[in-house]
Order: sequence, then structure tokens, then C-alpha cells
Amino acid sequence: MPHLGVQLLVQDRHVVMDNGILQVTLSNPDGIVTGIRYSGIDNLLEVLNDESNRGYWDLVWNTAGTTGIFDVIKGRSFKVIVETEEQVEVSFTRTWDSSQEGKLVPLNIDKRFVMLRGSSGFYSYAIYEHLKEWPGFNLGETRIAFKLRKDKFHYMIAADNRHRYMPLPDDRLPPRGQPLAYPEAVQLLNPVDDKYQYSIENKDNKVHGWICMDPAVGFWQITPSDEFRSGGPVKQNLTSHVGPTTLAMFLSAHYSGEDLVPKIGAGEAWKKVFGPVFMYFNSVMDGDDPLSLWEDAKLQMLIEVQSWPYRFPASEDYQKSDQRGNVSGRLFVLDRFVSDDYTPANGAYVGLALPGDVGSWQRECKDYQFWNRADEGGYFSINNVRTGDYNLYAWVPGVIGDYRYDVSITITSGCDIEMGDLVYEPPRDGPTLWEIGIPDRSAEEFYVPDPNPKYINKLYVNHPDRFRQYGLWERYSELYPDGDLVYTVGVSDYRKDWFYAQVTRKKDDNTYQRTTWQIKFNLDKVDQNGIYKLRVALASATVSELQVRINDPKAKPLFSSGLIGKDNSIARHGIHGLYWLYGIDVPGAGLVEGDNAVFLTQPRSTSPFQGIMYDYIRLEGPPPSSSETSF
Repeated sequence: MPHLGVQLLVQDRHVVMDNGILQVTLSNPDGIVTGIRYSGIDNLLEVLNDESNRGYWDLVWNTAGTTGIFDVIKGRSFKVIVETEEQVEVSFTRTWDSSQEGKLVPLNIDKRFVMLRGSSGFYSYAIYEHLKEWPGFNLGETRIAFKLRKDKFHYMIAADNRHRYMPLPDDRLPPRGQPLAYPEAVQLLNPVDDKYQYSIENKDNKVHGWICMDPAVGFWQITPSDEFRSGGPVKQNLTSHVGPTTLAMFLSAHYSGEDLVPKIGAGEAWKKVFGPVFMYFNSVMDGDDPLSLWEDAKLQMLIEVQSWPYRFPASEDYQKSDQRGNVSGRLFVLDRFVSDDYTPANGAYVGLALPGDVGSWQRECKDYQFWNRADEGGYFSINNVRTGDYNLYAWVPGVIGDYRYDVSITITSGCDIEMGDLVYEPPRDGPTLWEIGIPDRSAEEFYVPDPNPKYINKLYVNHPDRFRQYGLWERYSELYPDGDLVYTVGVSDYRKDWFYAQVTRKKDDNTYQRTTWQIKFNLDKVDQNGIYKLRVALASATVSELQVRINDPKAKPLFSSGLIGKDNSIARHGIHGLYWLYGIDVPGAGLVEGDNAVFLTQPRSTSPFQGIMYDYIRLEGPPPSSSETSF
């Protein structure tokens, strides 16, 4: 049976798009999704909510020194952009002028909604523009949120191994729900619920949503590209959570802090296209397994990914495939203390982002980023890159540090740039004397304790993401009641003996105190005149400081990071936030033959969430040229 053409009905207060499969109603001129009719259900969105609180774009903004302002973006002007049987595209715009200064974010915002013939869903994207003469501001967050019917949608899926029947919002209210250390986490009669337990890294955050069991209907949010998200491939973002709520996150400071908040200056022209993303709906016949809707949603996600960049968006600000360019090459690693050979950078993350310092991509949040993985031979290709100037960045799992190609790359329409062979030489001064962990920008390989039984989320029992349980930071004081962690090189096992986060110690009077971890190690010989190198890679830091001392815990620190980090990954059950790498010179005169110790102190201690997650620690001997000593 041929699919009906797309029809558009413009009313005084509403606009309706209908393609015979679903019907989407938007408020006019606000551009809020007020209704989605599909598969015999009159409205998939929460009919008990006000129309403005069902499906909407929102943002959080502020000016310097002020707190964030939450803004559900309501259009002031409605326009039909495309109206054919094949496609309807509508626009809801809000323009800014100086009379709105301090009241509205200084942006022109154009929200677009698109429906195609034969498509079981609809698309949305938006163009944000700041003119040069307008005042500056910070954009703390922007996203699309959908509030689904709580009488229908009870089963949530964020990944193959992350799905469950979810509590109802009413379960979070007293007396059934009791607030915990922060408002998003609530102690339920049936343990804990916390939206941060369902966060996912950008690279994996492509489809998530909800299933209604009767009738069997799926509501899915599909994000086919990361190019408009900030912070690179392993930046974590929220997905779906109790509400039932589904989010398409574009910008957020979660797991990164204000480093990942775009600061748009006065005198700065800025424009960015967010999306399109796809809201997909599916159903099964009576008697079929409702969970098969997830399998179908994953297949649809692959179709959307393969269709990127889309051909249909009408805005000239969205570049189509023929306007974009491609980059390819091969990346090797050369670490002469591991091998004299050039080693293919198997699995390297290779990306294009705004020109900047080495590693700056993880804090870049104004422009577009394009990432891919190198294959076993180190070959990479990054396709469909928007025109502009970029640096090429990379990092390699199993190798410390960051690579940057020193010359910026200009992408022009239709270009195919072959970079040839590139070589990353990671930081290295001398041979490895000992190491702890795996250099993968995560603390996942370290000891993650079992949760307190009263906080347990059964989803994460015997699960690879066991770090997603609530309250794990409290377990440190219970596991180390009389003294801090001591790790002995050659005896201890980092998988069992290195706690996943160096947190504060909670005292009986509900205050917190600093912690000092100790690494004991033995040296057969010491080059008293040589310089050893301690490399410390951090996977996360939250309002904390790393102090390093050698052999004397009361000495002046050999190194201090100063106050670093606001990624809050301990509280938000992320096993990493932003990456930090330090290379610390250790004079041989401060070491002894026999037993030595490194003392790692985190002195900032006013809350349970201040702390550090380590990624990897390595002690290198002096460069061979400075000593004839062999180790």
C-alpha cells in the first residue's frame, strides 16, 4: 500500500503534520510539541501536563557573575518552509533585540520540525545565531526534552544491557521516596533512582527511549551524528530517566564542569546548527514480544547514521554531503622504550576539532567535531566534515597523552585530504620501573566496591558498569576505617587494591578530611644524579588538588596540581570526566636503594564529592644517556 503524502494543517493556535503513520501537533507560534498520535494512542506525550511541558527545546544561559536561567524556547513567528507530499518542514523563530537584554538569551533561534512521507517519526533541528554587536553570555545547556505519558511508558532502554521497568515519578515523592545527597538521587522503597545512572558516552549515545507494553509501542530518540555535540567521543550525557522523560542532549556541563560551557563574547559572531535528531515510533502486532521494538529501533538508528548527512533539511546553514570534505591517513605510535618499531595505532580515536592546544578538543564546545576510530592497521578516515579550519587530534587507548598534527587543516567542499603516515611519540623520558592501571582515560579497571545494600540498583548487579551504583564514595571510609590506602608495587593488584576514586574521609561528626594514598616500591639501584619521571594521568577531578611527595609525607610537596576540576563524576557515577596528565620530575637524590614511597595527597575536604580518579601512574627511570645504571 503506498504511503500517503505528508499533510500540513495550520490552525490559529496549532500546527499539525500528518503522514498517515503519525500525527504531530505543535503550538503556534511557540513551536512546542503538544501531541503525538500514533498506533491508536491519541497522545504519546503526558496529557496531564500543560501543553508547554510536553515536547520542547530548552536552554540554560547566564551572563558573567549571575546564576543560570532556564528557558523553554518559545517561538514568536511561524513559517512554512517546505510543503510537498514528500516533505513538510516548518520553522518557529525567536529573534533578539536590545530591548530584551537581561531577559532573554541574546540569540536568534530557528527551531525546525520535519516530517517525510512514509517515515514513522519526525525530525527536529535548530539554528542558534549570535550577532557580533550583541552582548556576551554563557550557554550552560541546550537539549530537546520529551515528557511521555506515565500511564503508558514504564519500560526504559538505554543500551542492550541497560534496560528496566522504571519507578513512577510518584515513587520519588515522600513518604515513598527520600532525598539523598543531591536532589536527583532519591531513596525509594525499592532502592535508589537517579537520572545520572543512565548517562552514556557520546560515541554510544545514538538511540534510547521507552516501551509501552499495552499496546506495544516504542518511543525512541535517535541521534545519528555527534558532530554538533561538544567535548568529543567519550563525553557523557544524560539519556532517558524517570518521568518518563527522554532527552536529546546537545550541550551540557555534566561530567566536565564549566570548561564545557560555551562562553560567547561580546563582539563575537557565532552560529551553530544542532541536529537534526529523529524521534522514531514503532509498534508490534498483538502477541509479539514488545522488546523486539528495541531491536527494530537499533536497526532504524543504523539507517539514520548511514543517511548522515541528511539530504532533506532546507536550511542553508546545514551542509549537505556534497558541500563537505573528507580526511584520511594512518597513525603510528613510536615509544622507543616499548619498541623501536612504528606500531599501528590500533583503535585510536582520531578527530577534527577547532584549532587549539594539544588535547583542547575535550574542552571545545562552540564548534563542530568529527571523530572516528582507526582500524587495526592504524588507518583512519573522517568523512562528511563541514567546511572550515581544524586541527587533527588523536589519542590511543593503552598509550598516555594526546596527539595533535601541528598544521591546521582547511576543509573545502568536495575535498579528499590524504594525510599520509602520522607518528605519535607519547611522553617518555626513560624506561618503565613500575606502573599502575591502564592508560585508557578511565578508572574502570580499578576496584569498584559493592554498593550499600540499601542503595542498590538491581540493574547494575553483576554488570560491567557497576560504578553506576549510588553512594560508592561512602564505601571508602568503611573499607579503610583506620588508615588510607597503601599499594605495594609487585604485591598489590590494582584491580582489587586500588580504590576507584581518591575521595575524602567522612568522620563521625559528618565532616570530611583529606586523604593520603601511598605507593610503596623497591629500587635495586638509584642514580643519585639522574632525574626520574613520575607520570600521573587523572581520569577525573572535582574541586580537588593532587599533591605528590616522595619518601617524606610531611615534606613540602614535590608537585601540586593546584585546585582543579569541576566534572563531579564521583557524585554522578561516571568513571571518568576530563583527562589530566602530569609529568613530575623526581630527583634521584630523593630516592634510596631499597624501599621508597610516593605519597599522593588530596587535601581539599569540605564535601564527599571532592576527589580524584586516577587513570594510570608510571615511574620512569632516568634517560639512559644520563646514567650507565641498568635497571
